[in-house]
Amino acid sequence: MTTDNSADTFPRQYARTLRFTVGAPRSFAVAPDGSRVAFLRSGPGSGRANLLWTVDTATGEERIAADPAVLLGGGEEHLSAAEKARRERSREGSAGIVGYALDGAATLAAFALSGRLFAADLDAGTARELPAAGPLVDPRPSPDGAHVAYATTSGELRITRTDGSADLALATPERAGVTWGQAEFIAQEEMDRDRGFWWSPDSDRLLAARADDAPVQRWWIADPANPGSLPAEIAYPAAGTPNAEVGLWLIDLAGGRTEVGWDREAFPYLARVHWSAGGPPLLLVQARDQRSQQIRTVDPVTGATQLLLAEQDAVWHDLFPGVPAWTPDGRLVRITDEGGVRALAVGDRTVTDAALHVRSVVAVTDEAVLFSASAGDADRQLPPGWQGLFRADADGVRPFASDGDGDGAASAVHAGGVTVLATSSTERPGATVRVLREDKVLATIASYAEAPLLTARPLFRFAGERRIPSAVFLPTGYDAERDGPLPVLMDPYGGPHGQRVVRAHNPHLTSQWFADQGFAVIVADGRGTPGRSPAWEKAIAFDVAGVTLDDQVDALRALAEEFPLDLGRVAIRGWSYGGYLAALAVLRRPDVFHAAVSGAPVTDWQLYDTHYTERYLGHPEDRPEVYRANSLIEDAPKLERPLMIVHGLADDNVVAAHTLRLSSALLAAGRRHTVLPLSGVTHMTPQEQVAENLLLLQVDFLKQSLAG
Repeated sequence: MTTDNSADTFPRQYARTLRFTVGAPRSFAVAPDGSRVAFLRSGPGSGRANLLWTVDTATGEERIAADPAVLLGGGEEHLSAAEKARRERSREGSAGIVGYALDGAATLAAFALSGRLFAADLDAGTARELPAAGPLVDPRPSPDGAHVAYATTSGELRITRTDGSADLALATPERAGVTWGQAEFIAQEEMDRDRGFWWSPDSDRLLAARADDAPVQRWWIADPANPGSLPAEIAYPAAGTPNAEVGLWLIDLAGGRTEVGWDREAFPYLARVHWSAGGPPLLLVQARDQRSQQIRTVDPVTGATQLLLAEQDAVWHDLFPGVPAWTPDGRLVRITDEGGVRALAVGDRTVTDAALHVRSVVAVTDEAVLFSASAGDADRQLPPGWQGLFRADADGVRPFASDGDGDGAASAVHAGGVTVLATSSTERPGATVRVLREDKVLATIASYAEAPLLTARPLFRFAGERRIPSAVFLPTGYDAERDGPLPVLMDPYGGPHGQRVVRAHNPHLTSQWFADQGFAVIVADGRGTPGRSPAWEKAIAFDVAGVTLDDQVDALRALAEEFPLDLGRVAIRGWSYGGYLAALAVLRRPDVFHAAVSGAPVTDWQLYDTHYTERYLGHPEDRPEVYRANSLIEDAPKLERPLMIVHGLADDNVVAAHTLRLSSALLAAGRRHTVLPLSGVTHMTPQEQVAENLLLLQVDFLKQSLAG
């Protein structure tokens, strides 16, 4: 890096390097013949700007395929509001090329820069701009490489030829609020579906989503620090209010359209779309309460759909990466909760058992299905936070590949007999990325990420009778006999989708930094967090507050039997759900928790979005008592412990109204508290220049509060 970092502290370094992801390789794709791997990585001296790279699997040679500084002539990036919103939904903080898509042969890559369309020839190692209407988002080549389809910020779906000729609109919105080929807010934020169109395997047509957000209520996000700026209008589907209306259409390359039909009133959520040569297009659609869902096939000519599988769950259905999908010989691949086990199903067979908790499908090949899994409740041998890669084939299920360089946290992509395997360890920063053919290492992809200024030393435990996965951090150089019991800082996320206890180094750095300020820090993944069993995740149904808070208390008390914890000085901090949990802790359990820092908390669940909130709490009209029981607002008069609330005023996910309403209720009840508003900050990590002081202010607040 060219920046002078001689005066770095850990908080500055952590913010500047985007949690040490700057310079680390990411976004891997393998050619179907296994000849090359494409990936993104910022280079030495390029700061946060990602370049597109390839590595030749025969020689191990890395080559730059596209450099945004060259393509933009050294100019700065200019992002549209739509692109900024997409990056906020995906928590993307880097610059340059942040995403790309390949044609079927992986010889052509398409990507957007400053709302303009670019294509890279991965054989020649050259890149060029293609004519396109802009600003645009999410360009994707056709499998045959002849066209690139893309969406525009004005809501159009368009295609352009890769030879530089005809660019035309396939679908144009008839009025404001309608978009073609883009995922709506709720799909991006909660369903992990960030795209809105899909090419046919024959490159002759597309499936395209049409989203109409006219029914969605409008909120306005103001910038109080700049009163001359107009508030930003957002369509926010809060719990109990209307969602965007989402349909799906088949569109040919001349613009001819055929609507895809299913019962959208009964199943309004378009959660997954899959189109491969293994069979007709697949849709996964969900009911609004997410207790019923259907997998349907689509006739690619008429648009008619046929029910393939109907699923019911008494609590809710989760969504998983990589499924549903077809095997090349036409068997359905899915992940299902059956008999208390999250299992992989291929065709009419369930192929995994209670020893594994399936997380995602990585790849489907002629011979096997590759998937990631953590240890199920039936396995009492593997440590907390372990996750591995497995292969299911005609011979059964077995570990897929191991390079002996990790202790359990693995992610992968696979095609053409080649796997890119990223393994993490608690013993070293970052991930080691190797390109493998079976167990033979073809190449190691270099990382330019900075080494952290400190070393995380997590001590993993299963805490208490429920065996709550936990990690404990003690100050560097701590001696129990010399230093005595430590004040405690609980540092959870503690809610759905947020596993914090993992067998890796970098995710624990902030917890170790807080420990080095003089705390015993505890991270506990209680019920509701992922990675263990369906029952563990679904135990929070209709009671997120009581269940998740109980597990923090139980983990604390169990770990105090082993570690030198001063239970008379216990603080808690967190962000987002962790912020909710922190405020909840001092409001409802002041006998256990003596101070809290609550960052971007949900305080009134009726202000949070539909798909997430209604999954866990039901519809507010049906269960108003559940919403009251899980809200923080009515608990405001109970506050008797120090509480600091931190919130970004530009947050369009957990809007600042959550903090303002809680603060107003606390003030009305005469309860002293501290509010720290962050001007111009969204739900993502604050900008570099305030990151250090934000952490130091938290430490100072917690130390003074516990001392008092």
